[in-house]
Amino acid sequence: MPTPNATARFRADLLALTGDADARIGLAVSGGPDSLALLLLAYAAIPGRIAVATVDHGLRAESAGEARFVAEICAARGIPHATLAVDVAIVGDGLQAAARAARYGALEDWRIHNGCDFIATAHHADDQAETLLMRAVRGAGVGGLAGIRARNGAIIRPLLGWRRAELAAIVDEAGITAIDDPSNRDFRYDRSRMRACLADAPELDVPGLATAAARLADAAEALEWITGRLWDERASIDEGVVRLDPAGLPAELVHRLVRRALATLDYQGRPDRIAPLIARLGSGQSASIGAIIARPGVLWTFSPAPPRRFG
Repeated sequence: MPTPNATARFRADLLALTGDADARIGLAVSGGPDSLALLLLAYAAIPGRIAVATVDHGLRAESAGEARFVAEICAARGIPHATLAVDVAIVGDGLQAAARAARYGALEDWRIHNGCDFIATAHHADDQAETLLMRAVRGAGVGGLAGIRARNGAIIRPLLGWRRAELAAIVDEAGITAIDDPSNRDFRYDRSRMRACLADAPELDVPGLATAAARLADAAEALEWITGRLWDERASIDEGVVRLDPAGLPAELVHRLVRRALATLDYQGRPDRIAPLIARLGSGQSASIGAIIARPGVLWTFSPAPPRRFG
């Protein structure tokens, strides 16, 4: 069992996110050290109010056995457990993104079916630091640099203030040998390379990076609040045409308003195509993006492109 201090700390972190001391929490547990620590902490802090799900992506031969391993740990403690098998359709952003989408979709369906108020994942401070640096080198804006959100809808991440090493220690002290996922050391993945970079650069302070990400998340939330106010003041929708007044606004707010205009017309393309679109509109040129035509003027307009004619 985790120490009383660790249990109390986790309980406080959980309550800060849920605001409900009686919330029922679903735990996403893969069998790795981070998620097993989440399971052990939750079992100690809120017994009787947890259920566990393990997602089997079917991408490795060992995955079914790993799900059974988690099920056995749960059975020994009287914790309800379900294995969620998913099909990973690789489109767009690659394997990891496809697996993530399948995983969260399955977890949300399971949460609703089982009457859980939230799904807790085991992301921690080291994950947050890795995410911040990965996105920084890609040139991400404020929203991207905000990193992993502590709460996103029904998804909560109560371990963002915890370090990887202290979570591993909780599992070791319980006498459990966690599953070792070899993909964590596979340098084909950005996160594995960034993890190694952090390990080789102790001057990069992980808690400091995680704190910076949290502050950026606050800034992103403030910008989104302002965007909502500006949308009400400067945007209109009439017969499927969105009109937007961008005059005098900072570039970040223009970008957010255009992104919202495109989302209104069901744009699901690449986000990195939005900045070039704005540049063209700003220079007085019309442009298309996906199935949407954007036209400049005092008011920028966004409308569905007419269907193509063949023959």
